[in-house]
Amino acid sequence: METETIAQLIRSGIPGAEVQVSGDGSHFEAIIVSETFEGLSPIKRERLVMETVKDRVASGELHALSIKARTPAQSAALG
Repeated sequence: METETIAQLIRSGIPGAEVQVSGDGSHFEAIIVSETFEGLSPIKRERLVMETVKDRVASGELHALSIKARTPAQSAALG
């Protein structure tokens, strides 16, 4: 699976999100910055992101996805 494919799936499910995906073909890391995450717990943020790729996980195309879901303020604080 390609990193850009995963990024597009996440962008489609979380409109307006800034998405960066890196990985080696089976294990990926996604950094997502979105106002949608305001007020959500870390687990709810992760579930929201996983919902966007669940079909690929179920099919076995996507094996592992590490998620860093941040609000714009959190992203700015991290530099």
